[in-house]
Order: sequence, then structure tokens, then C-alpha cells
Amino acid sequence: MRKGFTTGSCAAAASKAATYMLLSGKKKTNIEIETPAGIMFKAQILDIHRGNDYVSCAVIKDGGDDPDVTTGSHIVSKVSVKADPTENATTSKAHIIIDGGIGVGRVTRPGLDQPVGNAAINHVPREMITKEVLEVCELFDFNGTLRIEISVPEGEQLSSRTFNPRLGIEGGISILGTTGIVEPMSTKAIIDTIRVELNQQKALGNTIARVAPGNYGQEFMKQRYGYDLDASVKCSNYIGETIDMACEMGFETMLLTGHIGKLIKVAGGIMNTHSHEADCRMEILASCALRAMGDAEIARRILACINTEEALHILDEAGLLQETMDIVLEKILFYLDFRSQGKIRTECVIYSNDYGILAESDGVRDCFGKEV
Repeated sequence: MRKGFTTGSCAAAASKAATYMLLSGKKKTNIEIETPAGIMFKAQILDIHRGNDYVSCAVIKDGGDDPDVTTGSHIVSKVSVKADPTENATTSKAHIIIDGGIGVGRVTRPGLDQPVGNAAINHVPREMITKEVLEVCELFDFNGTLRIEISVPEGEQLSSRTFNPRLGIEGGISILGTTGIVEPMSTKAIIDTIRVELNQQKALGNTIARVAPGNYGQEFMKQRYGYDLDASVKCSNYIGETIDMACEMGFETMLLTGHIGKLIKVAGGIMNTHSHEADCRMEILASCALRAMGDAEIARRILACINTEEALHILDEAGLLQETMDIVLEKILFYLDFRSQGKIRTECVIYSNDYGILAESDGVRDCFGKEV
């Protein structure tokens, strides 16, 4: 399947091209940047507009074979010289100011990549833009200040098809990407890969299928159990299918290790944790808090949270964190066992970025003590 490039890559390419045209006075219809993944992105430059002290241009977002709602949108960068004779007087390096324009959302609630008030341009795209623009500035020996405004004419309309309104990002889409590359999400390809990894573990003689959606809790797992999550089978969002395959292959036990943001969905019986499938994180967490003797005000505050880490702090302040997590774990184990129909023993570890290990089932240490 064909890979694509993120909105962050498009913004960096457009910014580099606009900077080149501004400082050189020459037209640029193609540009190349290096993504954080090390893959080169050759972009066509469109919609070029010039002013006395600015140049703007666009790159069309191509998400490859991934069903990305932003594919086909215009990622526009307007680069202008910011007149300030005192700024950068003592430095040989240009200063870059990045902001969002029309169609780029603005953060209105805490807990996201950018602070409240900032344009929803995440830190990796900001770093990409800065790197590419500074290369051009060095080429032309420019050490002044440039203001870069990223806009997406279709962004406000597209945002209604994303989770931005729910997250408190208003007015448009986010400029995202950590690798600069969009990996196409083929359900069959991912499940086939999970099957291959499980088969490999079974062929090695392992009776325990150690499964994790991702590696975000690596340090917690190393510190707590001396275990590297890289050794786990990566199940992505497909927890239900992974249980089915583990049962089919005859594993005795499946150990699921994951972040509360993913596994809280399993506590509601949701076996595909992708946000496009279901997102009842706060609703499930609030109901568990009520079972832990939290009051209606605690539940209301949790329901207003934009991520689970924020909700955990509310529970911690109320003295309800551990009891709530025990209830969450109980529900996760119930639904894992329900999916497996008792064909396999299921164990679980839940962690968070701020609190580390939140809860673990009784047989977890036995799972880490064998065949690691």
C-alpha cells in the first residue's frame, strides 16, 4: 500500500518553498524536505502569491492509501519578514515565529500537545518547519525574523469530521505528524502481521502471548518488571481479534499490557479501540468512579476531561484513584474472558504516563517470570 505524507510534512515543505521565494526572488514549483523518518518528500508547490514582504504557497495533502479526511486539502504557508531592527542584532541565526491562520484550529483546553491559546500545530511539525526554513535562511545569509502562518482553507469544514471539537480545538484541523509519513492502515494487513508475530512466539515454545497496543509504557515496564515491551506482540487497536487468534493457536495465557487511554475502552467491552470505532473513555471512567463511591460532581468533572491522564488527576485528588482502577481492571478482565469464552487465561497491566502502573491482575508476575 502507498504511504502518504502528514500535514506537518506539507506545512514544512510549503514553508521552505515560500522562504526560498521570499529570500531569492525566484519562483519555486518543487521542493524537497527530509521527514523525521528519514524519507525524502518531494512536493509540488501551488497557489503562489507574492507581496512586498511576503510569499505564500500551498502543498496538496496526499495521505497515500490511508483513509485520511485531510487528503486533498491545501496546506498553505505564508512567510513574511517581521520588521524589528532590535531583534537578532547580536546573533547570526534567523528567528522563526510560527502561528496558525484560517482553518488551523486553536487550543482552548489544557492537556494537549500545545498550550491553551496556541495554534494546533504540534511540536514535531513546528520543529520540521523551523529546520527547513533555517536551512534556506543560512543559504541566503539571512538572520532576521520570519513569521510563518500555516492555514488550511478547507480546515474549518474538515474539523467537524475529526475529534478536534471534542478535544477543545476550535476553528479548524490540527497540523500533525511524528514521523512525517502516513502509514496506510489496512485492517487485513495489520491483523495478518499480528498473526505472524503470534505464530513466531508459539514456534519459540512460548505458552504465554504477551500483547501490547504500543510501546508508550516501556520505561514503566522495565522499572516494574524488568521487561521490554519490544518483546510483546503489537496488537494495535485489534484486541478482540488478537484474543481470537491467541485462542486459536492454543496459547495458555494472554497478558495484555496497555495505557489507560486504550484499555479503558476494553472496560466497556470495546474490542477495537480505534477512535473511529468508539470513544467512551470518559463515560466508562466516570461510571467506574461512581462505583468507587465518587459523587456526581467527580463524575461531571471526569466527563469534561479531554484525556484520561487529566481524569486520573481528578481521581487522585479525590482519593479514589486506586479503587477506581481496581474496578476498571475487574471490568477489563471480565470482557477479555468473555471474548475468549474461557479458552485462555487472561491477565492485564494498566499504566499511565503520570502515575506509572495503575493496576495489575493477580497472575501478572508469573507471566513476566517465565519465557522472557
